[in-house]
Parts: sequence; structure tokens; C-alpha cells
Amino acid sequence: MVANLTSIRDDFPILNQKLPNGQPLVYLDSGASAQRPRSVINKITEVYEQYYSNVHRGVHQLGDRVTTEMEAARTRIQSFIGAAAPEEIIFTSGTTMSVNLIAQAWGRHFLKGGDEIILNEMEHHANFVPWQAIARERGAVLKFIQLTPDGRLDLDHYQCLLSPKTKLVAVTGMSNVLGTINPIAEMAHKAHEAGALIFVDGAQSVPHQPVDVVSSEIDFLAFSGHKLFGPSGVGILYGRKSLLENLPPFLYGGNMISEVHLEESHWASLPARFEAGTPAITDAIALGTAVEYITELGFDAIQEQEHILGEYALQQLREVPGLQIYGPQELIQRGTIFSFNVAGAHPEDLATLLDRKGIAVRHGHHCTMPLHQHLEIAASVRASLAFYNTTDEIDALIDALDFARKRLRLT
Repeated sequence: MVANLTSIRDDFPILNQKLPNGQPLVYLDSGASAQRPRSVINKITEVYEQYYSNVHRGVHQLGDRVTTEMEAARTRIQSFIGAAAPEEIIFTSGTTMSVNLIAQAWGRHFLKGGDEIILNEMEHHANFVPWQAIARERGAVLKFIQLTPDGRLDLDHYQCLLSPKTKLVAVTGMSNVLGTINPIAEMAHKAHEAGALIFVDGAQSVPHQPVDVVSSEIDFLAFSGHKLFGPSGVGILYGRKSLLENLPPFLYGGNMISEVHLEESHWASLPARFEAGTPAITDAIALGTAVEYITELGFDAIQEQEHILGEYALQQLREVPGLQIYGPQELIQRGTIFSFNVAGAHPEDLATLLDRKGIAVRHGHHCTMPLHQHLEIAASVRASLAFYNTTDEIDALIDALDFARKRLRLT
């Protein structure tokens, strides 16, 4: 590990344990949910033990404290992604909620028959199905960017798809299967030249690389707390203020209104307009703590460590007989997400045998059925690494794969 990350694993209590079968935990499933540092766990306890109350409603001391903490988290997240104002940060239940919010609020308000939305086959279902549904409802047309043989977006084809009919480009910052890192700033610039907006699914990219929504010209960005070393059940929607101000609410109820009369209601200003009801208060505050933790570590150190892990993982996985890695083969084009299959082994059998050795990986279609159909496979095994992993854990994965191959009589 790089120098200032040598003791990082001590910050994550769950990593330093043995499983019920006596095996030490090797957690290689951060792409599904990352683990939480002790500071986040302690923050959750602090809120519940010391000042939990509802937000934005009370003048008593607990209400004032919890509101101050939640708004401080909002400001911290604003700075983390380079947003221009805190009201551009909307707390949601996660990436899926954030995508649906814009698909419904923006799509129903602005999409009309014949308009076009550009997608691609590597998208997670959360950044695919909502656009598919709103396009069908509004009579819009979906266009799909072709993938290159090594799992990247064909940018020449993307340029050809853009036209005056294009209203939105929805794209992931990093594929949750291929690990592909997409050129968001370049794609955003091209989208704007065509008069379109860009929506970025940052669920996988935001935890691993810095993002500046202003310099990257991102119109909307979504990400989840549970992948960013924070709590589950909370996420973020960023939207440019000028865009959000022109959108109607998505959910209706308390907190999102300024006035309610028998005949009509008037909506609150940002961000309350899109935060109807009681939010995940403690989780939102703790997400701010997670962001603070990442900021203090620094992306330079995080990316240096993940580069070491990525290079080593690629090298070692390539030595496993019959193993095929999907996605770009050069680390400069990908993150530390490695989806693979081993010839003759069913992904579920492989994942089950790895678990016997304490290796936690994911198997299945990873909420990317169109991508798996494109790859002509039914499922895959995915090992997803974070900065708290070690090269020793990669060695343990390789040893477990050897164990699995022997049990499956592949050698």
C-alpha cells in the first residue's frame, strides 16, 4: 500500500474479521456496496444518541442541531463534486431514485414525440429502464452508442448519433461490469454542441475518481451513499440550478411546498422542492462524513493505491487458465472492476466455491442484461476492488480460483 494508506484497513472494522467458517474475509464486492469507515459508523451513533430529531421544522435545540448537521453535509458534498451552490445538491434514496426523478420531472415536462435520448448497452438498468419507460410514454426514440470490441464507447458513432433531435445523453461514468471509464467531459461538450443535456450515472465513478461538475459540463449527476463508503438508503442528485428551477416536483407532500390552499399549491425553492417528506436524516449526515473521509485521504493517494491493485489484479487474473476478463485490457481505460468467466464453470458455482475460501465476489448479470446479451453470455463473476484492498487479497482470490477449478475438475 502507498505510505499514507498503510493503516487504512484499521478504519474499517468489518474487514478485520474471520467468517463463521474460519476463513478471513476477503471483501471484493465494493462495486455492489463499499464498506464503511469507523468515522461514518460513529457519526450514525452520534446522531441517534445525541441530537436526532426531524429537520427543517423545529426551533428546539435538537431540531436546530440536526438541521445544521444535515445542511453542513449538503455543503460538503457540494464542494466534493465542485457544484456551484448547495441548493444544487438534492438528497434522494440513491442513484435509482435520482435517475427516476429526472426521467419523470424533466422527461414529462420537456420530452415530446420524435425527440431522441442517447444510451448505450453498458448502462446499469437504473440508468436504462427509466429512460426506456419515459421514452415510451412520451413517444421519444432511444438511440444506442455502439461498443468497441474491448468494451469502450465508440465516440465516432456517438458523434454520428447526435442531432438536433437529441434532447438527452445518459451515460455511466464507469461501467459496473466492464470497468470502462467513459470520457464524460468530452461527451458532455459534444452533447451541448448539439443542444442536448447530459445525465451521468456516477455510482461507480464518484467513489474512485475526482469529479468537477462545472468544468466537466455535467448537467445532472447521480450517485449513491452505499458505494461511497457511506450509508445505504441515501444518495445524491446534482443538477444545474437553472435546470432544476424549471422542473416541476417529482414527489408531493410535506417540505416541498411553500403554500397550500384548497384550490392550488405552490412549490418550495431548491432544494426542498425535490425533498418531499422526511428524508433519511442520519444517513444524509453520515454521507457528509464519508465524503469528508475521502477528501482527507485524497484522490491522489486513493488512485495510486487502486492503480497498484489494478495492475496486479490484471496480471494475476490473466495467468488463470481458461479465465476471460471482459472490458478494456489496459488499466488506463478502466477502474478496478473485473468481471470474468472461467471456461467450463458456471458463475454461480464459481462464486459459491470462492465464498468457501472467504472471497466475497458477485455473480449474475449485475443489472446489465443488455450488456450480457451483447457479450453473448448469461452471467459473469465480478471482483470489484477499493483502496482498502491489498495485493495479498488478490493472491487469495487467485488461490481460491485454483481451488474452484480443481473442485470443478477443470484441471
